[in-house]
Amino acid sequence: MDSGLEHQTARALLEWQLELGATEAIGDAPVNRYALGAATAPAPHTAASAATATAPQAPVAPQVVAPADPVEEARQRAEAAPDLAALSAALADFPHCDLRRGARNLVFADGNPAARVMIIGEAPGRDEDRAGLPFVGRAGQLLDRMLDAIRLSRKAETPEAAVYLTNILPWRPPQNRDPTPQEIAMMVPFMRRHVALVAPEVVVLMGNISCQAGLGRRGITRLRGQWTQAYGLPALPMFHPAYLLRKPHAKRAAWADLLDLQARLREGAGA
Repeated sequence: MDSGLEHQTARALLEWQLELGATEAIGDAPVNRYALGAATAPAPHTAASAATATAPQAPVAPQVVAPADPVEEARQRAEAAPDLAALSAALADFPHCDLRRGARNLVFADGNPAARVMIIGEAPGRDEDRAGLPFVGRAGQLLDRMLDAIRLSRKAETPEAAVYLTNILPWRPPQNRDPTPQEIAMMVPFMRRHVALVAPEVVVLMGNISCQAGLGRRGITRLRGQWTQAYGLPALPMFHPAYLLRKPHAKRAAWADLLDLQARLREGAGA
């Protein structure tokens, strides 16, 4: 052996270390413990430290993270939006509505935000999802003709002749299904802020979903034509133009509601 120890002597030394309790080698080279200094010396073993080491440790309770409240988070995000552009961005970043995953575009609004009339629909359809604008399909074209009959237009530059259009939901539900109560509840804080930022004179609630969000009630055939309050403003429930395409006989009632809206606007203009 290189160390100069005979085989029998080295064997005897190893057997002696085993009898002392050594079970494994710690390093390949010897260490002079005296040269390490007091900084690396092991802490003295005391009765207190022994008691601490042997005392049973209390189990550490796992931290439970409370699930996010989508409605409360929607309220906070909406109230923090200082203008319409910020509100649109807050909607786009809202993570809790799964409808956004299957939609092509966020459908925020169209028309003149200075308009006296704000029309609130239900949810985008296929054409709206593609265009990123509300009321652009067949129902939207019918709505444009209805508004034109009382001299209102989404393209008008003057507030007196303009309308502003939006939907309760900014994303298209799959297969144009009705939104769930949970989906509607998440969007209501955004709609409240939307109405507050636009500050119209009146709002038109088109369809059951819009009435559910703004009034907490459904049943458009009973609600239509009856002025009420929604979002702190005068509100007129009306048939959705998509309903009128399916039920042409309801156009007579829709025309009566349009004339009522026109009369209300004239009264407001003369006040």
